Amino acid sequence: MHVAVVIVGFRNARDIAGCLKALDAQTYADFEVVVCENGGPAAFEALQAAAPNTLAGGQPVRLVQASHNLGYAGGINLAMAQAPGADAWWMLNPDTEAEPGALAALAARLARGDCEAVGCTLYTPDGRVQAYGGRWQRLLGRAVSIGRGRLVSDPVAAAEVERAQNFISGASALIGRRFFEAVGPMREDYFLYCEEVEWFLRGGAHGMRLGFAPDARVRHDAGSTTGSNRAFREMPKTPIYLNERNRILLTRDLTPALAPVVAAGAAGVFLARYGRRGAWRQLGYALAGWAAGLRNRRGSPAWIPAQPGA
Repeated sequence: MHVAVVIVGFRNARDIAGCLKALDAQTYADFEVVVCENGGPAAFEALQAAAPNTLAGGQPVRLVQASHNLGYAGGINLAMAQAPGADAWWMLNPDTEAEPGALAALAARLARGDCEAVGCTLYTPDGRVQAYGGRWQRLLGRAVSIGRGRLVSDPVAAAEVERAQNFISGASALIGRRFFEAVGPMREDYFLYCEEVEWFLRGGAHGMRLGFAPDARVRHDAGSTTGSNRAFREMPKTPIYLNERNRILLTRDLTPALAPVVAAGAAGVFLARYGRRGAWRQLGYALAGWAAGLRNRRGSPAWIPAQPGA
């Protein structure tokens, strides 16, 4: 099974260099790497200076400069298109570092033939599980991370995770060719956040099954690119706005009858989350995203330059 590892960067060459260094140590050798840089010419030059042409095992590393900021889904789609002959594509966030046996475990699970995409044990630097898999709660319009907060060393029942999950975190997911041929590419109108949830839920509607490889462990410095890992009063506009907007858009797209219920519930949650902490600016960001979702606004937010370097 030949795997193409696809990574999307945005002016974070140092993160990508760390991600590639971890790929150097993979015990599974049949792969190539494609990195899409969304951040413009200067960022692409920095990436070229930081990234090797090949890994230690001889695997090629191909760098692609996007014409403009395509968002996460657009960057993944572009990177996947550079490796059309792959048997599977491993989506990896640039701020991840995969343990040496991660790809081998993912590939082995996919090769069993009873699933079309595979998730992993995603964990944070403090050794706590970020997610085994995810569950989208349609009535609440909320994504729940299965296993969140557990220790990486804790035993996990893989079959239970597979029964519970209906999406895989986009930070690390192995996508088989059958999945891609049945479902098609990721939707780019979400730009960032919820795009992988929509993709896997759409896959489920096409009969695609999701697997889980507990021994595939990937460390994730979550939010280092977008700033979503900051304290409530310090969180920037983009992740808050897009998270609130896209949960409404996802509901509109897949379960439109639930949109009024989800919109009301979402408003209550972000009012409580930011209001009780006095994070009034962040509350404004959330309200703007929520309203944009109700208006069916899509694509890149107006404050993000369409052209790199703008």
